[in-house]
Amino acid sequence: MKKILIRADDLGYSEGVNYGILKSVKDGLVRSIGVMPNMDATDHGVELLKGYDVCFGQHTNFCVGKPLSDPARIPSLVDENGFLKSSKTYRSAKEDFVVFEEAVIEIEAQHRRFVELFGFEPGYFEGHAVASENFFKALEFVADKYGLKYSGLSFGEKAMRVGNSDVYMHMGSMDPEYEPNAYLQNMVLNDMHEGCVDVLVCHPGYLDAYIMNNSSLLKPRAMEVEMLCRAESRKLLEDNSIIQVSYKDL
Repeated sequence: MKKILIRADDLGYSEGVNYGILKSVKDGLVRSIGVMPNMDATDHGVELLKGYDVCFGQHTNFCVGKPLSDPARIPSLVDENGFLKSSKTYRSAKEDFVVFEEAVIEIEAQHRRFVELFGFEPGYFEGHAVASENFFKALEFVADKYGLKYSGLSFGEKAMRVGNSDVYMHMGSMDPEYEPNAYLQNMVLNDMHEGCVDVLVCHPGYLDAYIMNNSSLLKPRAMEVEMLCRAESRKLLEDNSIIQVSYKDL
């Protein structure tokens, strides 16, 4: 038996992204959504998705927007204007500048905000990828502290444990030649694992001024909305007896 979990990251990044995720839920295959608690458009996204049967997780964000904790308490995470340091800053750093204790402060602040938004704990707990080992150590620490279902980042042929399931992660959106329809087809036909859960990490969204000025991931977002909503994508899963699950099932 093969199972697929299709996850949409970045709810709250911008209103355009929110509308793309809504489309991917309403007319598409998305059943798990990662929420960025600190963003200005997060309330908008949460309101759009009210009433849909999806699993909401905390997509902890350290590289765009303002932090939810006092910048004075987390100097390693913010720039001179009090904004979170950019993903470019993380990529260009020669060493991990994130201070573990400061990371815990901001992760817990975003966790508190998630609970305020929804009235319940995140269905899963993970992070918007940045190049920092201390960030991921802090995520695991906070997940363990609050008994949250942690989903790390392990791509390739190495499974990781999430809840009660062995999970394999798949994400092609950062590949230069990425084409979502071909990626899904190749994943379903060649790269899935019997008795495990294969997670497809997507970033569906429409492009607005904010996302175009603040993200390096642009065209693939709109392409993924189209892929996730195609009748052919749903038929591909059905024809190959692929069972869809969410993080609620792990």
